[in-house]
Amino acid sequence: MKTAPKSSSSGSTRPSKTAELEWELGRLLAGEHSNPHSILGAHPTRADRRTGAVVRVYQPWATQIELLRDGRKPLVMKRRGESGVFESRLPQATFPIAYRLMLHFQNGPSQERDDPYRFLPTLGDMDLHLFNEGRHWRIWEKFGAHPRVIDGVEGVAFAVWAPNARRVSVVGDFCGWDGRLFPMRQMGNSGVFELFIPGVVPGDLYKYEIKTADGHLLLKADPYAQYAEVPPANASRVFKSDYTWGDDAWMNTRTTREWRREPISVYELHHSSWARVPEQDDRPLTYRELAPRLVEHVKHYGFTHIEPMPVMEHPFGGSWGYQVTGYYAPTSRYGDPDDFRHFVDVCHQNGIGVYLDWVPGHFPMDDWALARFDGTALYEHSDPRLGYHPDWNTLIFNYGRHEVRNFLIANALYWLREFHIDGLRVDAVASMLYLDYSRKEGEWLPNKYGGRENLEAIDFLRTLSDVVHAEAPGCALIAEESTAWGGVTNETQHGGLGFTFKWNMGWMHDTLEYFKHEPVHRRYHHDEITFAMVYEHSERFLMPLSHDEVVHGKGSLLSRMPGDRWQQFANLRALLAYQYTRPGKKLLFMGTELAPDDEWDHDHSLPWHLAEDPPRAAFGRFMAELGQTYQRYPVFWRSDYDPAACAWIDCNDRDNSVLSFWRRDGEQWVVVMLNLTPVPRSPYRVGVPVAGKWRQILNSDAATFGGSGHETRTEVSSEETPYHGQSHSIEVRLPPLSALAYLRE
Repeated sequence: MKTAPKSSSSGSTRPSKTAELEWELGRLLAGEHSNPHSILGAHPTRADRRTGAVVRVYQPWATQIELLRDGRKPLVMKRRGESGVFESRLPQATFPIAYRLMLHFQNGPSQERDDPYRFLPTLGDMDLHLFNEGRHWRIWEKFGAHPRVIDGVEGVAFAVWAPNARRVSVVGDFCGWDGRLFPMRQMGNSGVFELFIPGVVPGDLYKYEIKTADGHLLLKADPYAQYAEVPPANASRVFKSDYTWGDDAWMNTRTTREWRREPISVYELHHSSWARVPEQDDRPLTYRELAPRLVEHVKHYGFTHIEPMPVMEHPFGGSWGYQVTGYYAPTSRYGDPDDFRHFVDVCHQNGIGVYLDWVPGHFPMDDWALARFDGTALYEHSDPRLGYHPDWNTLIFNYGRHEVRNFLIANALYWLREFHIDGLRVDAVASMLYLDYSRKEGEWLPNKYGGRENLEAIDFLRTLSDVVHAEAPGCALIAEESTAWGGVTNETQHGGLGFTFKWNMGWMHDTLEYFKHEPVHRRYHHDEITFAMVYEHSERFLMPLSHDEVVHGKGSLLSRMPGDRWQQFANLRALLAYQYTRPGKKLLFMGTELAPDDEWDHDHSLPWHLAEDPPRAAFGRFMAELGQTYQRYPVFWRSDYDPAACAWIDCNDRDNSVLSFWRRDGEQWVVVMLNLTPVPRSPYRVGVPVAGKWRQILNSDAATFGGSGHETRTEVSSEETPYHGQSHSIEVRLPPLSALAYLRE
């Protein structure tokens, strides 16, 4: 590394201006200058800046450069040796100086362009201050690549955080990927580099060339890029949105909606494998092709929300989007960012909300992305006991660093604001909360109190919740948290993490384990299906049957049901009826409505031909009726989180494997009964919480659904016969492997 000149020839301790300039130019030519604007562009030749200037340009490929000023004759700039540095002195110039450059090359046409080094910074002191404090909630408007017009000149403003870099340059198609041409200006001690480059336009590819502290060159995609090349290519792409939204009606009411008291049934989606175009090399649908077909489909089945698995840019399709490299860019596999906006817009215009899977817990180790971004562990912890995830061979964010927290929290707001997303399902929260997650003794570091809790991650999650609820009212945060961590959905001021909902992973696991048992053995496993009610109101739960349950050799839901073909379908109908009628919001993975035999394959389309199979067509009718019934009756969703709105009637009839419970919303009552053996129970007496006439609103055994069509009572009046601790009771006929629901008129 070049050292600064120590003195002038006269012995003064202050270096001469000539020596200082030569030293600065040496740093520039060596590719180590972090503030090229200090020597390039226009600079006064007098201290008072009243008159006289020197314009300096670095263009190593140019053979001649002319300085162009309005109303003046072109001025041929003087070349300083063979360095590629050109100068012109303007004795009578006054600031500010507007000029352009005409560049001539030995091979290739001449180019007229504006000089990037004549423009003021595009970032203000407040932007930098807030970012370094971790509180710039619209940082995506400043960092990344933004088409702008400055002083009447069109170009793109670039900004990136790389505090340990010697030098950062913008490289791309527009400069032949030559890192010498566009070195960026470091903004004080902020660690941020910025540069406005005239002539760059939307669609141009770019990256950052970073010279590390030890002299290595890195070529990095932009962490804040809003668009990228189609993988496996990985350059960032300049983008400018010109989308006009049409979902005002949805957005105007979103801030006032209380989702805890509204119906939520989520259709979890993997975009690439929902449907493909076999006539065109089996390609996936684009965002715009998918939107109308998907919306029609989910409305038919009564879903209220769609939840795509991560759409953020990722290099490996087999990760299903969970190894993100472009947190601010919708994947370009299916279109550009405005195409994804259109997808969300169509959903909203049809009354369908959109949640997104979001992955702030870890990121992949690709050398062109976030990993060791400026040659150091910048976004991740340097100690692998804190910064490496052994389960997924990924890196863990450093939640204690202000700028990293800002990157993530602003990213959450970016999707909620810029793409009108209605909520984020936060992936793998448990892996963030525990320092010893998936680690053996000696492979993790305790916190300052000696415990296993990740205090920095906990504080990050609480801040995330507070900021999202304040800045994006009406939007939900949903935790995929698989442990018994207390207070995930409690408000942060009461010591909780502040999430809106939490996935009930325990219910999902226990219930599926129960349904795997042959009905004759279920009496011995009765607690597996009843245990979830013990902790039902410890959190605001969402009941998932997600993609994780139909991959990695687990088989499809249908294939996991015991018995012959009829019993498999009957079991699956009973399982889903139980999910939809018990407390908590709902989530199903795509394809459940088709009841496939094979588990999900992310490389191929869903097996849509199965819908023509008579048993599956009948099952599809059940699914549609179940979804519509759920939405139709507020008793199934409005009081989900009121402990007084649901109770077991009888959870102890293990000999018959029958369960019964009631739910209540104001004066609306419903009684649900599950017969989980293939033996009809007729008659069967059930206690009811109030007297009156009870009307059947759901029968999973109906013949039109593929059931046995066993005779039931569609209406029944209660009797003053105490039963199950209730003052009244009703007598019903329970079909085999079925769920019945009766509503009090």
